[in-house]
Amino acid sequence: MSVRAPAPETVDLGDPGTFADHDLDEFWRTLRDTAPVHWNPPADGRPGFWVVSRHDDIMAAYRDDEHFTSERGNVLVTLLGGGDAGAGRMLAVTDGHRHHELRKILQRVLSPRVLNDVAAAVRANTRQLVREAVDSGGCDFAEQIASRIPMTTISNLLGVPERDRDYLLEQTKAALSADTEDVDEVDSEMARNEILLYFMDMVEERREKPGDDVISMLIASSIDGVPLSDEDIVLNCYSLIIGGDETSRLTMIDGVHTLAARPDQWRRLKHGEVAIDTAVDEVLRWASPTMHFGRTVVRETELHGVPLRPGEIVTLWHASGNRDERVFDRPGEYDLGRTPNKHLAFGYGPHFCLGSYLAKVEISELLMALRDFTTGFEQTGEAQRIRSNFLTGFSTLPVRFRPDDSGRKEVDR
Repeated sequence: MSVRAPAPETVDLGDPGTFADHDLDEFWRTLRDTAPVHWNPPADGRPGFWVVSRHDDIMAAYRDDEHFTSERGNVLVTLLGGGDAGAGRMLAVTDGHRHHELRKILQRVLSPRVLNDVAAAVRANTRQLVREAVDSGGCDFAEQIASRIPMTTISNLLGVPERDRDYLLEQTKAALSADTEDVDEVDSEMARNEILLYFMDMVEERREKPGDDVISMLIASSIDGVPLSDEDIVLNCYSLIIGGDETSRLTMIDGVHTLAARPDQWRRLKHGEVAIDTAVDEVLRWASPTMHFGRTVVRETELHGVPLRPGEIVTLWHASGNRDERVFDRPGEYDLGRTPNKHLAFGYGPHFCLGSYLAKVEISELLMALRDFTTGFEQTGEAQRIRSNFLTGFSTLPVRFRPDDSGRKEVDR
């Protein structure tokens, strides 16, 4: 059971257990009000790091590539470990000209203009999964629905065979989070390596026999006349499979978990009182599945009178920024009609998430399927929370659906 967070100076944000064991809402509010640039001291052999908690400060740091870099890692697990092996090659941890050119390559397959067919497939797959779950009365929503939608979508884009998708899902879940305390950083590192090895094999296969998929497109791409290397391609496939799965999956699970506990908001959605797009943004704000991203200081600067020196780690906490009273009216309320909604779920600035459109398609199709095929749903057992200092959410969510026969007949016509 969650307990009230201890004093800020005793909270270690580098420890995944902190997020599993505490309700940090009051902690974040205290930081925003009294220490918007907070020092998380070294612990258990990990270096210390700065914690930025206000929405506007986070946005400013994301825009600032003069004083901060992504190329020494962008999440605590790599920043605290001394750096990211993908720096300068994987989009998320590349800056400057190469980042710009690599982003242009990936936008060819992830922009709204080219994803119409993909969106249609997401709709069909989502509606089938929800209808099957409604017909059976209930399910573990996390396992049987939320795990299947994004992994199917990104696997189709990458050309991953259906037989390999459960294996990849298992590895992505372990790579940056854990379902239990038994999974440690060694297990996570092994999972990350397994994903890289899997895509190395796929790249070799596509070089021999190109297909109509993202990997084949990457093989045929170059930057400044130099073809992408196998390592470049593998690292960006890793980024796509992790990013394409985790954000959507955890947001969907949180959305159903939260709506099950808030029947008033469910009724607004069910009766068309809120626009789906508006509801999606609130579901994303509330879930904030990626709790932070990080940067390294490359040029001395100052924030709220606190000097930030080269080499220091600065972490930008969406988990706090998306509840900032300075930006959001009644931030502690779940309001599917909230507008404007300048949430940070996809980051901001040059590294704004390339897959944001696809993630919104997946979440909106889920909400519409639930609206069309159910009159409501209830949680029927405990939801197991993941353990991570990067991602937040649930690995299980048992639910029971109440079918909407009239809505189903209307859609079937």
